[in-house]
Amino acid sequence: MAGTLAISGLVFAPQSAAAADAPTINANGAIAIEESTGKILYSKDADKLMGIASMTKMMDEYLLFEQLDAKKISWDDKVKISEYAHKVSQDTSLSNVPLREGEEYTVKELYEAMAIYSANGAAIALAEKMAGSEGDFVKMMDKKADELKLGEHHFVNSTGLNNLDLKGKEQVGDKNDENKMTAKGMAKLAQHLIQDYPEVLKTASTTKKDFRPGTSDRIAMSNWNWLLPGLIYGRQGVDGLKTGTTDYAGMCLTATATQNGMRVITVVLHANGGKGSGQHNSARFDETNKMLDYAFDNFKLEEVQKKGSKIKKPASAKVENGKESTVSLTAGKDVSLVVPNATGKPKVDTKVTLKNKTVTAPVKKGDKLGTMSLSLKDGDNLGYIDGKQSESIPVLAGEDVEKAGIFSRSAKAVGGFFQGIGNYVADGVKGWFN
Repeated sequence: MAGTLAISGLVFAPQSAAAADAPTINANGAIAIEESTGKILYSKDADKLMGIASMTKMMDEYLLFEQLDAKKISWDDKVKISEYAHKVSQDTSLSNVPLREGEEYTVKELYEAMAIYSANGAAIALAEKMAGSEGDFVKMMDKKADELKLGEHHFVNSTGLNNLDLKGKEQVGDKNDENKMTAKGMAKLAQHLIQDYPEVLKTASTTKKDFRPGTSDRIAMSNWNWLLPGLIYGRQGVDGLKTGTTDYAGMCLTATATQNGMRVITVVLHANGGKGSGQHNSARFDETNKMLDYAFDNFKLEEVQKKGSKIKKPASAKVENGKESTVSLTAGKDVSLVVPNATGKPKVDTKVTLKNKTVTAPVKKGDKLGTMSLSLKDGDNLGYIDGKQSESIPVLAGEDVEKAGIFSRSAKAVGGFFQGIGNYVADGVKGWFN
């Protein structure tokens, strides 16, 4: 029988402060989240399916790191360049490094070209290395998007280019097709990429690097994410993640930055406005900066429950057939919530749900007895990137409770019997005088 015990206003001082008004983001879709918790800080049409252009390559990176982790491929593996990858790589109107047909390049070389310079031919070559063909790689992309629960998505190639730019070699969709995801799905992919393979940030934050230095194919690669420190719109703390641009998708950017111990992920789809023209337009960087300013100026991470700390209400659970009649309850992990910067000690709503109303002895310290949800009192209704509305942690037994001996259990049973008789008699005597 499940037992649910709820309390509101945990013992924190009842001080709160609302964040400043959210910014107006001039983009067709946008979202900002705190990375460690997935708490949504800002959202605009974040569930709308839109073009993502070369931000597609974040999925390529995830699948590449997954295969490296599984030792299916290595950084030093050679990749032979197909006619398809060669043809696309020779198009200087697209972001590319020149690849020679039939020549071999290392996985590491192609990855860096793709991640730093958004090289499209390199992305195709890696897709063919991982799956055999780009068509089969798209199937891998779809499967991984479903596994990661990225929501609605539509993939037709590994690059994010419009199929028209694939030199007649498109393998999925029609000739005008293009990759699409939602801003929320992109933010969730970025969160998985950073948390599962944090080494991606080392490459994503590389501002400049030569491709094939010392050869006739050398090309100086400069990162298209101009928010990186040292580049045109450089901002301190930015260390990723990926740009994207096509006529259909517009100017897009998935960015991430840290400040005062908090990491924020932002996504803008089809940014509008901006200064300058063409590739020098500032729109995606301007709109990203607005969200980063809003996030860091108004929010912070605050620890509200420490692993191993005692839960105060309820403080314990009943134990049946134990040497002790109750067992204390403790938090199974640390919990931090995103709170407004002006907040003192946050006021938190909690709800403890026990798996069973009564626990049967023996009980071991650390046994999971239930869960506790925690949310900021009077918080917003934006929720979290995975759809939840609160943080949830396991509730654990605070100590061992041994099983009582047979005589002890018998004595308790007899005591309970006579207590029941006593109550019955007392109720009867009361009845005489009613």
